[in-house]
Amino acid sequence: MPRRTVPTPSAYRTLAEFRYLIRCFLEFSETAARDHGLPPRQHQALLAIKGFAGSNGPLIGELAERLRIAHHSAVELVDRLVESGLVQRQADANDRRRVRLRLTSAAEQKLLALSAVHLEELRRLRPVLLAILDQVDDAR
Repeated sequence: MPRRTVPTPSAYRTLAEFRYLIRCFLEFSETAARDHGLPPRQHQALLAIKGFAGSNGPLIGELAERLRIAHHSAVELVDRLVESGLVQRQADANDRRRVRLRLTSAAEQKLLALSAVHLEELRRLRPVLLAILDQVDDAR
């Protein structure tokens, strides 16, 4: 087992700065979602569905994992998204007992606008984020 080193004051500053930057981005994201008429959790769900690696859309359990929430919480979230006309449930083509999630065109439009502003914010934060990540090697 590798020996752990004691973090230096510089390492603590790097960790604190990284955490601060993440919180700033999350605050930006929550505000942007609300400004586009979506609760932040719904925006996160739409992004997770759109960005799912599988070609058929995620199962609710896979969405729960991506959002790091309990399965029953994901079911409630999907129910609200379906009621809002943003998500559709579709039976899996290979196993009709399984239900896949798909975005509606309304969700696609909302997500397009939100993703554009998020990418711009990431571009703005990129130099600071890279500087922090570069400090990780030095923070021993």
